[in-house]
Amino acid sequence: MAKTKVRGKSRDNSRRAKKKVSFLTTEQITYVDWKNEKLLRKFMSERAKIRARRVTGNSAQQQKLVADAIKLAREMALVPYSNRVTTQRQNKERDGRGRAAGPAPRPSGPPPGGAGEDVETDVDDSAVAGEGAEAEAPLVSEEEQA
Repeated sequence: MAKTKVRGKSRDNSRRAKKKVSFLTTEQITYVDWKNEKLLRKFMSERAKIRARRVTGNSAQQQKLVADAIKLAREMALVPYSNRVTTQRQNKERDGRGRAAGPAPRPSGPPPGGAGEDVETDVDDSAVAGEGAEAEAPLVSEEEQA
């Protein structure tokens, strides 16, 4: 004879809160207008993301209507695609010197513009070698010619 286990309440059911009621249902809104920015913002997060059904309490049909209206309003530039939220970072490991503590970084090469480097000139190599010097006149300003 097989034993039958008596099950108690599952943990999932006991943790779930009361089902959230949709704002659209409470206000008896049947059509979600993409021009109604105030209504659409209720279904968007502060970063302009569309809130999930479990957060808003919308049915699948309502969520589809809301998502389509938000997407159309984004296209028409009534609501943003995304909002940048800036937060100030607080790093306690910094000494106040502007960078993290530790050894100084090693340079990867010589500093730019150092002494002893070859300086480029604007003289054409062919003009120096004498090839085609007659074809091209040297560029001299009027002040230098006088």
